[in-house]
Amino acid sequence: MASTTFKGYASTDPQKWSDFTVIEYPSKHWEETDIEIQISHCGVCGSDVHKLSGWGGFEPPLVVGHEIVGKAIRVGSEVKGVKVGDRVGVGAQIASCYNCKLCKSDNENYCHKMIDTYGDKHPDGMRTMGGYSTGIIANEQFVFPIPEGVTSADACSMLCGGLTVFSPLLRNGAGPGKKVGVIGIGGLGHYAVLFAKALGAEVYAFSHSHSKEADCKKMGADHYVLTEPGFHEQLQGELDIIISTRDAAHGFPMQEFLSTLVVHGKFICVGLPDDPFPAFTGFSFLNNGCFFGGSHIGSKKECLEMLDIAAKKGVKPWIEVMPMKDCKKAVEGVKNGKPRYRYVLTQDLL
Repeated sequence: MASTTFKGYASTDPQKWSDFTVIEYPSKHWEETDIEIQISHCGVCGSDVHKLSGWGGFEPPLVVGHEIVGKAIRVGSEVKGVKVGDRVGVGAQIASCYNCKLCKSDNENYCHKMIDTYGDKHPDGMRTMGGYSTGIIANEQFVFPIPEGVTSADACSMLCGGLTVFSPLLRNGAGPGKKVGVIGIGGLGHYAVLFAKALGAEVYAFSHSHSKEADCKKMGADHYVLTEPGFHEQLQGELDIIISTRDAAHGFPMQEFLSTLVVHGKFICVGLPDDPFPAFTGFSFLNNGCFFGGSHIGSKKECLEMLDIAAKKGVKPWIEVMPMKDCKKAVEGVKNGKPRYRYVLTQDLL
């Protein structure tokens, strides 16, 4: 079947990365396992800004956006669980190989042949374009039904920002009786506080100033810790999990944070600084046998569990909604750290 044509706000010059032009472009080629989505909302993720301005350039034109919610308007004959008219979403991954041991064990987010929602290519060479647009076509594996208890505006930024922290919280045992530290209270960090609390953990929010203390308490954080010299001394051996969302590496007090972990506690890095972390040695892991690791988005199984918890526990992100034509303002705002705590774009091209 021939490709569908979509319209989107594209960056056409890496040197003017935040200038957008409306373009028309073809979708991926239709398969009967696909769902076509008419986009109503798209979150603005830090990854959008990194891709446009910091991760080594891009092939223009590029439509970014991978926190997508809209209505299913065409559903393939082999699709199960979604019908025309349903509210659905797409996150940061649009495809995988579907057949490897990772794909078959709810780890498709680690598939070695995964395809990003934008800035990537399908096996036939068709480029992937994102959600600052009128629509997208995706395989059913990467389309998530949105429950009634979550609005479209709230749901969209959960599909990358929320899932990126929910997955490591879930996989590393966050829940009642556990103490979770969150480093960096921004778009990802505020979700880490919200979901760690929704899972039943005791939450410690770490920040370099008092500016977000009141916000963190409203989000449910039990403790607010200033990362001033000596901050770790009263917390040594206390935390079961640390989720670091910080995207700046300069001056990162890594050894101090590692010392706050319980024996075999986990430090999970989901922030992606452009620069290397400060050096630390093997001795940093000896006193508590702690682990240092990362996490990549999340699986469909985890996404559906996250959305279910959000609906049942009333998890509501702190968002600012603006029309999609203001995407320049949005990405520049993210670049400058302005959101409190996520921007959401609403459709204006249809």
